[in-house]
Amino acid sequence: MKTGSKRSNIHLGDTVDIVQKQDQRTGRLTRGVVKDILTNSSSHPHGIKVRLQTGQVGRVQSIISG
Repeated sequence: MKTGSKRSNIHLGDTVDIVQKQDQRTGRLTRGVVKDILTNSSSHPHGIKVRLQTGQVGRVQSIISG
């Protein structure tokens, strides 16, 4: 499984697990499909920030398919 900390691993339409801001303490994952990639840098130690098709925003923890 690819890591979510490199922007080059993430593409629009990929299915990913993210951690939303309010879930950072618990680590609760939310699964969805990438609509927008919000992080401009090539990598981020806590995961690339994305917006899912549902409108939820969070940092990618793992890439499920894509």
